[in-house]
Amino acid sequence: MKQRCILSFLLLVFITGQAMAQNRVIVRDTLGQNALNSVCLLLHCTVREGLDDGEGSLFLVTSNGGTLQSLLENLTSQLGVVSAEPDQVLKVKQTSAPSGLFDTTPVTYYGTSVWDGYANQPAVSIVNLPSTQSTYNVTGSGIVAIIDTGVDPTHPVLQGVLLDGWDFTRNQAVGSELVDTNQSTMAVVNGASPVLVNQSTMAVVNSTGSSVFTQSQFAAFGHGTMTAGIVHLVAPTAQIMPLKAFHSDGTANLCDVIRAVYYAIHHSANVLSMSFDFTSSSPEMAQAINTAASNNIITVASAGNDGQAVVVYPAGLSNVMGVASTTNSDTLSTFSNYGQPPVWVGAPGEGIISPYPYGTYAAGWGTSFSAPFVAGTAALLRSMDASVNQSSASAAISNAFYISPDVGYGRLDIYQAVTSWCVTTHHC
Repeated sequence: MKQRCILSFLLLVFITGQAMAQNRVIVRDTLGQNALNSVCLLLHCTVREGLDDGEGSLFLVTSNGGTLQSLLENLTSQLGVVSAEPDQVLKVKQTSAPSGLFDTTPVTYYGTSVWDGYANQPAVSIVNLPSTQSTYNVTGSGIVAIIDTGVDPTHPVLQGVLLDGWDFTRNQAVGSELVDTNQSTMAVVNGASPVLVNQSTMAVVNSTGSSVFTQSQFAAFGHGTMTAGIVHLVAPTAQIMPLKAFHSDGTANLCDVIRAVYYAIHHSANVLSMSFDFTSSSPEMAQAINTAASNNIITVASAGNDGQAVVVYPAGLSNVMGVASTTNSDTLSTFSNYGQPPVWVGAPGEGIISPYPYGTYAAGWGTSFSAPFVAGTAALLRSMDASVNQSSASAAISNAFYISPDVGYGRLDIYQAVTSWCVTTHHC
């Protein structure tokens, strides 16, 4: 059985001495695991697991003695070891409710009954989605892999397009975020009014859901279902592969995220959507993304919510489209990072309505909810031409509604992006 690549955030915070004593390093060894096992016998470390989905050269190594720096230096001096970098603890980034969150009128959206407030929210018109779908008859194709907190596989809006995916936090099949809850949290629907469940999300839940999901251990619960719902809104016939690398409190380990990227590569994903960011560069994350690009996977990431002109990762990597948040008035959101890099384009990211676990809906604020609009657009481009790749998709999406240099090429305009693809490739 594979061992877990996992570090408890609570242990890191509250039992500092114990957590800091274990050094965690991501190691690339061209000689493979047997050679690295021998190295670890000498260095008193342990090879925990492979991170590259069976390729056999990237591993998580831990040690309970010495300093992290000495472990890095000792590892990189060994024959076959070409790189070693620290594992990192990552955190997914997460006002009045938008009127659409009260519009529960059922409407049919590509064969599924959804809330009218979801299908016809302002962002849909702002990015020119309806005119694109009707003019070019595109509804998305291929597989969009979403690295996040998982997805509710029982949600009626998403059931028809969900693949099983994988849960890297537990090393088990099905990337469901419901595993982070229990039976007592299931009665959360039928709420009459939206409730602020964390600093950036308002969900329509009842009093039980309100008391549960406002707890810190659920700070990011629902995040993955919401990002998947936005992809589905833009590209309703594309398949969605949930890759659960984040816990419900919003934390993850870098090694799990890297594993998820390689899983997407080896399981036929066409688009990779990443609604998280971290400030330290990671050579192995960059290599994983470059490998995805070489396999014609289009990658998209959120630009971060620090309100600064700062490069974050993975949005700042050259083979990733970083996405800022814009308001419904086509200005940069005050919380959004800006500047190029990491911003390729912006997309609406304030009060975005999307499915939320247990059959209900929520509204979110943040670049996390902007990035899936671009990932969904990539799936629309793929439904026109399966040969679309990172370079060609980025070029098409750069045909945006210009706002300012802070927002890269501008606010996403799906109609302009698809029209540009048509004109350039004659695939329409």
